[in-house]
Amino acid sequence: MIQFILNQKEISTGLPKGMLLLDFIRYHQRLTGTKIGCREGDCGACTVLTGELKNGELVYRSVTSCLMPLANAQGKHIVTVEGVNMGGLNFIQQCFSDQGATQCGFCTPGFIVSMAGYCLRETSVYDQSGVDAVNGNICRCTGYKSIERAVANIEEKLNERTKGNAINFAIENNILPAYFSTIKERLAVYHLPVNGTGNQQGNPAKFLGGGTDLYVQQHDTLPEEEIDFLLDKNNLKGIEQSGNRCILGASVTVTDILESPIFQQYFPALNKHIKLVSSTQIRNMATVAGNIINGSPIGDLTIFFLALDAHILLSDGITARELPLRKLFKGYKALNKTADEYIDKIYFELPGPNSHFNFEKVCKRTHLDIATVNSAIHLIIEDDIILSGFISAGGVGPVPIFLENSAAFLKRKQVSPEMITSLIDIAQSEISPISDARGTAMYKRLLLGQLIKAHFISLVPKEHFKDLMNA
Repeated sequence: MIQFILNQKEISTGLPKGMLLLDFIRYHQRLTGTKIGCREGDCGACTVLTGELKNGELVYRSVTSCLMPLANAQGKHIVTVEGVNMGGLNFIQQCFSDQGATQCGFCTPGFIVSMAGYCLRETSVYDQSGVDAVNGNICRCTGYKSIERAVANIEEKLNERTKGNAINFAIENNILPAYFSTIKERLAVYHLPVNGTGNQQGNPAKFLGGGTDLYVQQHDTLPEEEIDFLLDKNNLKGIEQSGNRCILGASVTVTDILESPIFQQYFPALNKHIKLVSSTQIRNMATVAGNIINGSPIGDLTIFFLALDAHILLSDGITARELPLRKLFKGYKALNKTADEYIDKIYFELPGPNSHFNFEKVCKRTHLDIATVNSAIHLIIEDDIILSGFISAGGVGPVPIFLENSAAFLKRKQVSPEMITSLIDIAQSEISPISDARGTAMYKRLLLGQLIKAHFISLVPKEHFKDLMNA
């Protein structure tokens, strides 16, 4: 049985673990405030909050319920827009009403729930504004100015809050109902799910992390299949440092990376990089291993970790083996792994004092979109000499590419505009883009060249490259 709290109600259900939370909320609980929009995690109309205990603290995050399997609700507090309702309008709803930010109203529940999650954040460990908290919510009626004004009013109220008092402050200021004060104690009795081990025919269960891409691809079949859910397995969580090595569990999410003190210490521009990866709701669900094993040629985290020359630990539950990430991809969606192997860990050597890392991405929308071309670079530079360099690129071939010839060229090179031009020429010889809906092959070649220039402009003092910046 799957057990969790839905708003104030205790839920215990034997429905299929792979059923989407959105369908359970609307069709089995008749909570229709959560809307069906794109069913691909893009529009945010189906946004709910998930609250769970982490290291003894209750943490809430916004997610798109259209991509969340019911099993991943186990042991959590699931909050829909009905769960933030009070006798009258709560403070968030009143701000939206006062500013005329409801418009047609279809998308409004998602905005309200996302802002409720923002109000429940105890601290902001990275630069997040209220507007950024609703970056996964789309309104198709008109402009966003009335919504931005409503969000600004909410932020103004939150400025009165003292640190470590989010839930109490929200209750005292009519932001959220009083029952939120009881949730931490109620969740303490729940346990993590018993994951699937196989179906009735004896076939092994499919492994699933956050499901943010698989449910888009296999939305008709996944809800009925036996699935082994990796997201809530404790042995696959966590980010730790061992010596100079950073080790990530397979179910680490994009948000986990963003909030990790280790990543914040070693990647000064982390917030800039991660903001290019989808929306807040998807980052709260999407896992590192899922992004890698999906095998997409434009997987953002895959490109990020390829440039760090990361290694993965593959396991079938009995035996394990290590593999350089760049050796995993054999062809389009073809991987150097057996059907019963899954990623257990990912690790890489942490950047040193002379290391320079950058991630760049171009897509049709600046944020919340899959890449046309993306690229990452990791350089070790001393006295303008590159001791070693790794560079990766996505969207320019059938697999995410570690540019080996480009990496070899970078060794012992002096940083200069001429060197960058030569590097771009070598990179062009390593890629094989095709024309598709995201752009022509020629356009993608141009983009990669521009992204390589952007890497160096970001990493090296701008006065060295005035001509390059104007190119």
